[in-house]
Amino acid sequence: MAFARPSPELAAAFDAALPADPRVERRSMFGQPCAFVAGRMFAALHEERLALRLPDDRRAELLAQGGAPFEPSPGRVMREYVVVPGAVRSDPPRLRAWLGHAFRHAAALGPKPPRRRAAVTPARPPRRGSA
Repeated sequence: MAFARPSPELAAAFDAALPADPRVERRSMFGQPCAFVAGRMFAALHEERLALRLPDDRRAELLAQGGAPFEPSPGRVMREYVVVPGAVRSDPPRLRAWLGHAFRHAAALGPKPPRRRAAVTPARPPRRGSA
């Protein structure tokens, strides 16, 4: 499924509000701009939405301010993430503060453990007489 790209204005606001910390890693996921710390995503643009990974109390606070649960695809809610309401997105100091909360939360989780890789089975040579 291809997702629409976020507007240049939203992408610029996202970049400007990211914490000025050398541990912030900016990457794309499914063609959408995201921010990671220690291998853990803490913020993501998804089409015209900005989602943050927050602890329970902060998530409840942002939901009370008009945020919404983050559901990148119908029926697939990312439970630790909340969509930032427009009033916060359009206020650079508030947006920076919320991105800071998300960054500190993800950083406190520690480095993401490496993924286990499936054992690679060597390819068998072709049988004699097969095409």
